[in-house]
Amino acid sequence: MFDWFANLNPITQALIGTLFTWFLTALGASMVFFFKSINRKVLDSMLGFAAGVMIAASFWSLLAPAIEMAEVTGREPSWFPATVGFLLGGIFLWIADRLIPHLHLGYPTSEAEGIKTSWQRSILLVLAITLHNIPEGLAVGVAFGALGADLPSASLAGAVALAIGIGIQNFPEGAAVSVPLRREGLSRAKSFWYGQLSGMVEPIAGVLGAAAVLFIRPILPYALAFAAGAMIFVVVEELIPESQLDKLSTDFSTAGAMLGFAIMMTLDVALG
Repeated sequence: MFDWFANLNPITQALIGTLFTWFLTALGASMVFFFKSINRKVLDSMLGFAAGVMIAASFWSLLAPAIEMAEVTGREPSWFPATVGFLLGGIFLWIADRLIPHLHLGYPTSEAEGIKTSWQRSILLVLAITLHNIPEGLAVGVAFGALGADLPSASLAGAVALAIGIGIQNFPEGAAVSVPLRREGLSRAKSFWYGQLSGMVEPIAGVLGAAAVLFIRPILPYALAFAAGAMIFVVVEELIPESQLDKLSTDFSTAGAMLGFAIMMTLDVALG
């Protein structure tokens, strides 16, 4: 059934995979046409769910394959690429977090991060989610790009599982962007536009990630771990703190994280 997809170039596969994740972001953003607000417990559950998916994906889809690939090549200790790439991914997101103006959900405009700017609150909120989506797109792209290296630990099913997992958590994420923007006073159309726009960075990052590892194969284990480090940075810096802001709904965000982790783990183990 998927023979046509398996025969595509890994870069094309990465593009299709990340277009799928963007599509689910847009689908989630379309919820703004039906709802004007999101219950805080539901929002925290969504944020927790996204955190759980990203934590599970970081290990099963990225770090574990990076270690296995390093063992196969034998050029350096198996732990070295995973450790170095992971830390570099976190450093990259830390620098981006300091430079790009953005505002996390639930915080007043006065607590916007990055370079100071007079941009509207809505733009700052969208940029925060866009930052979040860069490592997601990169992770999917690198996973598909790894197929071109012909290593046993790189599988089409595993890359597809990662794309599905990221896509699933992008649906509530899209709603978590567009609906608050509607509450900020934007029209439904503008709220939807900005909500889906935050996910459009994923196909760009995905294609770049796939191309990089396809043409520079020795960096593959580092690239996988890099994407994992960037995602874990987002989880710890953004998703978990935001999901715990309302002390009355911390159980919901924790349950969402557990569910997201379990679903992503099941997808990766069952399909990968």
